[in-house]
Amino acid sequence: MSTTHRSPRRSLHPSPHPSPRPSPRRRSLLGSALGALLTAVAVCAGDAAARVFPYGSRHRSINDLGNQFVPFHAQLWDLLHGRAEGGLLFNWRSGYGMSFLPDLGTYLTSPFAVLVGLFPRADIDLAVYVVTVLKMSAAAAAMAWLLRTQRRGPWWAAGLLGASYALCGWSVIEASYNPMWLDGLIAFPLLCLTGEWALRGRRVLLAPLVVALCWTANFYTAYMATLGAALVLLVRVVLTREGARARSAVIARAAGTTVLGIALAAPVLLPLFLSSGRAYPGWVREFLPVSWADLFARLLPGTYSFSSPAVFVGTGTLLLVAALPFHRAVPRRTRLWWAGLTVAVALSLQWAPTHLAWHLFATPNGSPYRQTFVLAGIAVIAAWTGLAAGLPRPPALAAGAGVLAAAGLWAHDSTLVTSSGYALFGGGLVLAGAAWWALRHRRLAWPAAGLLALVLLAQAAATTAYGHKGKLGGLDDYPSWGSAHTARAEALAGAEGWPAYRTDPSRPALSGNDPLLLGGEGGSYYSSHTPEVFTRTMVALGAGWTSRGRNVQSIDNPVTDAVFAVGARLQPDGTVRRAQVPPLVTTRPPGAAVSYAGDSPFANQEALLGARVYEDPLAPGVCRAGTEAYLWAPEYNATARLADGPAFRLNGNAPRNRAALQPMGVSRGAPSALVFDAAPPPRWTLSCLDRARLDTAVAALRATAATSVRVGSSGIRAELPEGATGTAVLSVPAISGWTCNGRPAAAHLGLVAIPLAPGTTRVSCAFRPPGLAPGAAVAGAACLVLVLLLFVTGRRRPGLSGPG
Repeated sequence: MSTTHRSPRRSLHPSPHPSPRPSPRRRSLLGSALGALLTAVAVCAGDAAARVFPYGSRHRSINDLGNQFVPFHAQLWDLLHGRAEGGLLFNWRSGYGMSFLPDLGTYLTSPFAVLVGLFPRADIDLAVYVVTVLKMSAAAAAMAWLLRTQRRGPWWAAGLLGASYALCGWSVIEASYNPMWLDGLIAFPLLCLTGEWALRGRRVLLAPLVVALCWTANFYTAYMATLGAALVLLVRVVLTREGARARSAVIARAAGTTVLGIALAAPVLLPLFLSSGRAYPGWVREFLPVSWADLFARLLPGTYSFSSPAVFVGTGTLLLVAALPFHRAVPRRTRLWWAGLTVAVALSLQWAPTHLAWHLFATPNGSPYRQTFVLAGIAVIAAWTGLAAGLPRPPALAAGAGVLAAAGLWAHDSTLVTSSGYALFGGGLVLAGAAWWALRHRRLAWPAAGLLALVLLAQAAATTAYGHKGKLGGLDDYPSWGSAHTARAEALAGAEGWPAYRTDPSRPALSGNDPLLLGGEGGSYYSSHTPEVFTRTMVALGAGWTSRGRNVQSIDNPVTDAVFAVGARLQPDGTVRRAQVPPLVTTRPPGAAVSYAGDSPFANQEALLGARVYEDPLAPGVCRAGTEAYLWAPEYNATARLADGPAFRLNGNAPRNRAALQPMGVSRGAPSALVFDAAPPPRWTLSCLDRARLDTAVAALRATAATSVRVGSSGIRAELPEGATGTAVLSVPAISGWTCNGRPAAAHLGLVAIPLAPGTTRVSCAFRPPGLAPGAAVAGAACLVLVLLLFVTGRRRPGLSGPG
């Protein structure tokens, strides 16, 4: 064991008169409660100052928050209330049928997520906001508990430092719109806590459950949190244990705990990893570190950027970290290790190999500094290490202030800094320094502690508000649930006919996941797990996309509606267009296997339908009178129209956006010539749909289709007419996981298919996410190990006791 430094230290308990002190557990609870309260107040104050939802008229749902995360939580609400089409394994609403377990594990397995079920569905935006604030508060509480578990110290200071961690710039600017990342903010102190248990040989049964909870809630940030917790434990082992044997025993216990916990989460993790490998490839980018001026600028409050590490944790905490190397009440070895770890992790953010290691060896789309919360957490632990040894003396505080001032001056060349940010930083540094000095005087202790809390609240609230300004000024935003949502949802519910036919929310969409948000069973789908086979099939048929192919839009086209059994489609004016369509299961006659023959969506639609329904224009840009004109111009980014008709906006901004096949209206011949309102794109085609031919083709499909269809949460059964031959086709994308009639499903032009043997009159298909069975087996083995541990430890019941 390392020796304890015995120099005198000032009391950190701001109590002017002696009084009975609460128990260690109660002091830890008080610190956690204080941290949670300060965090909630700061976040809500910053949001209110920015006048964003729910405190003002400005939208809060920017980018993926409104496009993905709110709709997925709406689907969770429906699952909790028994109103969803599908279950935990399969989602019948999105993309004409998608695997749901990977999305559940990516977006919705946090224990906090289920709280949305307590709100009215129309308040789903408010529900997600409340969950977000609760997660940030829980992170503060967990960090405050961890600090007092590691070392004795004042509960109020643990609460302040816990709040400064939860209110770091990464949290209030980046993760606040990406609520799954906040599970990593909670996971870091929890995983460090399991390291403390391994250090002391305690909680051998509870620790794997905590690891499993963290990895299930959000594996991505849990991975980063695990790396950070491992580094923290390494320093703790070096400083508190002597000898290779003692140190190895701690590391072995921690490693076993981690592996066992991850194994318990395998039923979610393994399907998720396999699904990610089959997803449409996203944006591949090379990591480029930011300038040091930008890096130091993010130490300041009131800065905004998604492309640099938001390390800000409040100047009161930063001052303690900067003063640690000069804090002589802390043993030299301890100072070197904790200061060194903080600097090393900061440097790892800027070096490509370690950057890749933090991000599972793939540079992420969007923010490249998603591991910043780990650096913030390590900085807070370093600050507590110094504070728990006693208040830093004025020379140490002065030296720390000098270090921060130098960093602030270096940041002067960054475009991220603002005059208000400098004012907040400078003023906060002076006030925090004065408060830490005043704590040495018992009569000034409570005012000093209050001053530290006010500095943190002001800086965090200002950073939150400034972040909203940057996000609303530079990112897409989506409206909170309002009258437009209600009108569309009611129209879709009124047209519902599932499973006899699908009801599609169509375009223009309110979000990338309107079927989840509004209802119906549409073709649009946006997820990190958007399958490659789905994107390529839909694009072959004329679908548009955003987010480089992972946000696939529904196709407003009667041919694809017939193929996908879309019998009702919402129109932009709120009405519903209905059509007679085949059921979900149809048959195709025997013959050679077919494939899409090029990139023409018109030819590909005809191949999937099995009939010719389009004709070429009579002249360039002119369809025969009575036919319906459809324009395919995937790279066009402007409006186009028939000369006698309205203009339609095409959104082709390659490679991020791809314009959808656009219906232009019914042609009247020469007066309806196609007009581009901007320079024509290099690649475009106008084709003309003959409705009579389409009606004939649909009637032929209906004549040989299934006579009855029953749909379950993750399967489908259909009765076929006598004498059915060829191939049965389900109007469901051929994603991995389908088995039909006891065999892995085949594919027909990107849809699930079942070759029919003579005499087959029934089709029974079930979906199971790939990886679920082996993941369950791994989790079962881990449970057996836990049972063995329970036997070995004498069936002791684990519990989370307060720190000593």
